[in-house]
Amino acid sequence: MSLDTVVEDIRDEARAQAEEIRAEAEERAEEVVAEAEAEAERIREEREREATRQVEQEREQKLSSAKLEAKQARLEARREVLQDVRDEVEQAIAGLEDGREELTRALLEDAAAEFDDDTVEVYGRADDQELLESILEDYDGYEYAGEFDCLGGVVAESAGSRVRVKNTFDSVLDEVWEDNLKAVSDRLFEQ
Repeated sequence: MSLDTVVEDIRDEARAQAEEIRAEAEERAEEVVAEAEAEAERIREEREREATRQVEQEREQKLSSAKLEAKQARLEARREVLQDVRDEVEQAIAGLEDGREELTRALLEDAAAEFDDDTVEVYGRADDQELLESILEDYDGYEYAGEFDCLGGVVAESAGSRVRVKNTFDSVLDEVWEDNLKAVSDRLFEQ
């Protein structure tokens, strides 16, 4: 065997090994690329799902916020309407002519039940002074003591027993308003 043949055999063997190594390297490179592409696709899909979830979460938060704002605006509008109704009722009571004396007498009679034979001072709306003085003529020991800021009715107090009874149209309205607020609201805002 000649030296050239041995060299050629070694070269052929080296080329075969190099080709085998290159083929293995290419195969391994293809596997690495495929794994990297699969990982990249998995990461892309995961990020896409996360972005979709985040967008949906933000949409839900904004929707909830908008619903809450709308509900608060509706409640505020209802409060304003109820306050307007209350103001109109107060104006109607303040301007009440028919039945004013009868109502004032009834409120004074209820207040009088709280007092013994004390001297009782009675306060009322400034516009009702004459009416109150006229009514008080029927009560011994009762006298008009001055004005009280109210829609009408009486505030009676006794210095001797330290009792004060507030029987004003306002106090009656407050009680009736509280007792019937839901019914008034339901009627105004029927849906």
